[in-house]
Amino acid sequence: MFAAALAAFIATFNETFLNVGFTNIMADFNIGVSTVQWLATAYMLGAAVMTPTAGFFIRRFNTKPLYLAMTSTWIVGGVITSTAPNFAVLLVGRVLQSVGTGLLVPVGMMIALTVVPRPKLGTFMGLMGAMTTLGPSVAILASGMILEFSTWRALCWAFTILAVIVFLVGLATVYNISDDVKATLDVPSVTLVALALLGMLYGISTIFGPAKLAAVVSLIVGIVALALFVKRQNAIADPLVNLTPLSVFPFTAGVIINVVALIIVFSMNILIPMHLQSVQGTTGLQASLVLFPAILLAVIFGPVAGKIYDAKGAKLILPLGMLLMAVFTLAASWAMGQDTLWIITVLYMPAILGSALAIGPVQSFSLSSLPRAMTPHGVTIFSTSFQIAGCVGTALSTGIYGAFVASGNGADVAANRGFLVVGGVLFVLALIAVVLGWTGTRATAPAQEPVSPASPASRVSDTLVAKLMQEDIYALSPNDTIRQALHVFVDKRISGAPLLDANRKLAGFVSDGDVLNVIGDSVPAFTTPYALLAHNDSTEFGTDVAAVLDRPIASIATKSVITVVGIINRSDINRYLVSTFIAPSE
Repeated sequence: MFAAALAAFIATFNETFLNVGFTNIMADFNIGVSTVQWLATAYMLGAAVMTPTAGFFIRRFNTKPLYLAMTSTWIVGGVITSTAPNFAVLLVGRVLQSVGTGLLVPVGMMIALTVVPRPKLGTFMGLMGAMTTLGPSVAILASGMILEFSTWRALCWAFTILAVIVFLVGLATVYNISDDVKATLDVPSVTLVALALLGMLYGISTIFGPAKLAAVVSLIVGIVALALFVKRQNAIADPLVNLTPLSVFPFTAGVIINVVALIIVFSMNILIPMHLQSVQGTTGLQASLVLFPAILLAVIFGPVAGKIYDAKGAKLILPLGMLLMAVFTLAASWAMGQDTLWIITVLYMPAILGSALAIGPVQSFSLSSLPRAMTPHGVTIFSTSFQIAGCVGTALSTGIYGAFVASGNGADVAANRGFLVVGGVLFVLALIAVVLGWTGTRATAPAQEPVSPASPASRVSDTLVAKLMQEDIYALSPNDTIRQALHVFVDKRISGAPLLDANRKLAGFVSDGDVLNVIGDSVPAFTTPYALLAHNDSTEFGTDVAAVLDRPIASIATKSVITVVGIINRSDINRYLVSTFIAPSE
């Protein structure tokens, strides 16, 4: 888990770490702003294109060699960027590093979902969310400090050293948690998603400038490529990105909330230092220090938000987090036109607090709303949305801000007005996320369509249910423990039982499979029932299992059940199959 969190932190750290050195790079290589910005754009675009392929790589290769291979791209790319003789070589090194970033974030999320006990998922996903939010923020502060004493090449060497540390941590701690299956990579899908991202991002970043026709054409190409990509994913047997999780509204709402929160974080973390240096004349270090209290707040409240989610759920914390981001992002944008730096710091802190309350919990909430079979696909979609948010946030905010700065109506006044407009756009997006946070956490699955009594399915069910059903039902109380339920299952030779409350009303249903699932979720060593063979003599293992067995059975029961007057077990169906379809001689 430490390796996963560290990889997530360093991956996002590198997205903004070199940005503060752009001025020095421009001077060394004699290039302009439109050229140097490709170091940021190409990096995020490369990561965004690679992330959808994560599902293929996670299935095709074992976890440890995949983790080490991706961190190796950081090291090799770091050496290339540190020694680059010209801008082209520097850009190649950054693109190579983006390959590792695009894959390591989803690999880290899969590690977290696999090794973390389910009751503590919110806490650990809050940690992962804090790392991904913290990375870009700390990078700005760290790079500002380094550039006070050295050149931009020192930034590249510093990241290379960090990449070596991540590699060694993975070498010592990561183990294989995925199967090596013969998956295939759909090259047309990769091509379409690359065209879609490149077209839309280029269009968004240039639509506010003079080349509006090129921007519109680029957007159209990107949208068409995206439509073809979605159509292909729904048509092929082994899609690059399985889009089925998007049919689950709570998951889709969570993805949109996460994208909006990250767009706000990326936009503000890029524009605030840029604006302070260009308009108020601060140094890079001074501009970074304005953000430092908010960064510290994100470190503290990321895990705290996860604990709140574990205890209270997402119904209040998600809309509250996005509401804080909406109000105080707009307030901080207004403060950029003031001369007092501490006002900016004070107003930006609640916005980052809101991001800490939203980003970690929304990942836990969204992924836990999916059936287990959909989780790997959900991770790929979530990780892809993270990179897209970084690209869109950068392109949208700098595009709007740059258009006002280039208007020529007084440089400082135009820049202040541009920042306020960006804040207004982010405010509207955050309000949409507030609504989704409220509705998404309260959504329920649609009711099943009733079967018409006259339909053949109903007639078969009437006769078959009556034949298979047992009317002598053993029931449990919601206050019984899991241990007591297991005793009933074993003594009565049943695999499940309904829960009846004090008024003999149905309160849920629990099966032996539910018991095994909760032990697997809560006891890391219990990866399969065969783990009993390896750990039956372990005191720690026995203590962990005993703690699970003492929980109330109601905590793992299915609350919403489809009922008949009686109960049908799998063994009843098996007996029916044998008696009906298998001859005695067989």
